Amino acid sequence: MIDDTIAAIATPLGEGALAVIRLSGNDAMVVADRCFRPAGMNSAKPTEATSHTIHYGHIVDADNRPVDEVLLAVMRAPRTFTAEDAVEITCHGGMVASQAVLQTVLAAGARSALPGEFTRRAFINGRIDLAQAEAVSDVIHARTDLALAAANEQLAGKLSQRIQTLRDELMQTLAHIEAHIDFPDEDIAPDTHTQLTGRIESGLEFIDELLATANEGRILRRGIRAALIGRPNAGKSSLLNQLLGHDRAIVTATAGTTRDTIEETANIRGIPVVFIDTAGLREAADAIEAEGIRRSHESMAQAELILHVLDATEPLTDEDQKYLDQFADRQRLIIANKIDQPAAGEMDFDCITTSATEGTGIEELKVAIRATVWSGEIRADMLPAMINARHQDALCRARTGLANSLAGMQSDATLELIAMDLRIATNAIGEVVGQTATEDLLDQIFGQFCIGK
Repeated sequence: MIDDTIAAIATPLGEGALAVIRLSGNDAMVVADRCFRPAGMNSAKPTEATSHTIHYGHIVDADNRPVDEVLLAVMRAPRTFTAEDAVEITCHGGMVASQAVLQTVLAAGARSALPGEFTRRAFINGRIDLAQAEAVSDVIHARTDLALAAANEQLAGKLSQRIQTLRDELMQTLAHIEAHIDFPDEDIAPDTHTQLTGRIESGLEFIDELLATANEGRILRRGIRAALIGRPNAGKSSLLNQLLGHDRAIVTATAGTTRDTIEETANIRGIPVVFIDTAGLREAADAIEAEGIRRSHESMAQAELILHVLDATEPLTDEDQKYLDQFADRQRLIIANKIDQPAAGEMDFDCITTSATEGTGIEELKVAIRATVWSGEIRADMLPAMINARHQDALCRARTGLANSLAGMQSDATLELIAMDLRIATNAIGEVVGQTATEDLLDQIFGQFCIGK
């Protein structure tokens, strides 16, 4: 199917000033010719146009009736995103206008693109590798400046270059060992043995460095889930509004205002944090509140960070102590709220003091949230190596293969076994950039992309 021409709307669906319909494939210019009518002295038919030029005209249907007034960009292979001939049609936004243009293009001979098919073609045609293809999705879904910076580093090929260098060195080591297998009368000289062992050890150290970034990479891409819990009227919703910087949750003096969980994402010192405001924890007064409390318990179970909010104006209750004990082994922060009012007494445990109504202690809380979930400072040299879960899985398998081959070298195991473990490692490393990827893996990765990308 790589030989056909695909088309899709590349901009978000819905009302907007403009929409872009993207075509890619061997017949992209021919398809565009069938439905584009140039207007003006400087506009041309796509098949006759110079590459990387824009032309004004109209999209027309099979009966030559105008569909929309457009600008059409012509880009000829290989200097395109997919490395194929490509056309991008900028038309009026909105569901009806953009869909009408797309349907006209499809009627002219294009096929509707599958999710991620443009990026998949870029990968298949050698325009980008698999790690860079994943970075395209990361750029689109980035929710903080740091996440965007990390995605752009990977899109630029910084991670791929490191992975490729590692694979090349291990391939040389494997070739050297296999040469000795083919010529068994040639023993490996002691200095050569030391050199080969050193290469494997260096490979292990490098993989460990990459694996150390897995948690940070996961946090930057997906964020963390932080559940605000506590008794009714402790100030959870007010704290949520302060952390978000706008009023998201309803706040009243009446206890139990929040009857359901509320989720909202905020940028906390460069880290995307999904805050979940939960219903106050107490004995439910009715079925609706009971359902809200049930959902609160679900959110607590799924959260990576617990923000336990206590009312500093009231003494601790048995219910407070119950949840303090319950989450003692979880990653959590205890927050004593309402410090702008007279305190009921001293807290005999570490906590962060805040006043959600006055904004006191909010910045300190943000610092504490990042320090709790992030292992260290976010350095610029970390960004190119922020691996994702798929990379982590492949590198773990590669590490196992390298560790086994190193143990074999150190114990003078048979070269065939050492070579087998090295081959497992190099194949796993190749999966990161797509050199040894299967069709099923490609389907899984690109199937998560939006149509039009």
